[in-house]
Amino acid sequence: MKNPKIIGLNEADCDLISEKLNILLSNYSIFYQNTRGAHWNIKGDQFFTLHPKFEELYNNLVLKIDEIAERILTLGSTPHHNYTDYVNKSTIKESIEVSDATRCVENILQSFKTIIDLQRELLNITSEAGDEGTNSQMSDYITEQEKEVWMYNSYLGK
Repeated sequence: MKNPKIIGLNEADCDLISEKLNILLSNYSIFYQNTRGAHWNIKGDQFFTLHPKFEELYNNLVLKIDEIAERILTLGSTPHHNYTDYVNKSTIKESIEVSDATRCVENILQSFKTIIDLQRELLNITSEAGDEGTNSQMSDYITEQEKEVWMYNSYLGK
């Protein structure tokens, strides 16, 4: 018996949710690598402030990448695992500017907007499908990330 039947979900719903989760996974993976690049390359008077903050962020992102991939597996599908898929599926683009503090934080905020929007879309889909597991996961992520958005915006004085 396949996972969707055991956990009480419709297989077609699980396929759709997994497809959307793979898009989210791709965006998280590019966001993660962009944040690592900012962590490694940040320069200037904000280095000591942002270097550890970026490390905190990418450590959090890598945990979510793993959780999303495991959720895809739970739903009976296969998570994408190579950067070709990530680059092709992600709406977050690879960062080029990773040494200017303001640009890095603006990129992080734009990345948060992208993943929060995708997670809200997943909330609607998972609610209709009765997928409380994915729904709860997305809801928890959004709650945490809204606070991060507030803090990064505050750094920019907004």
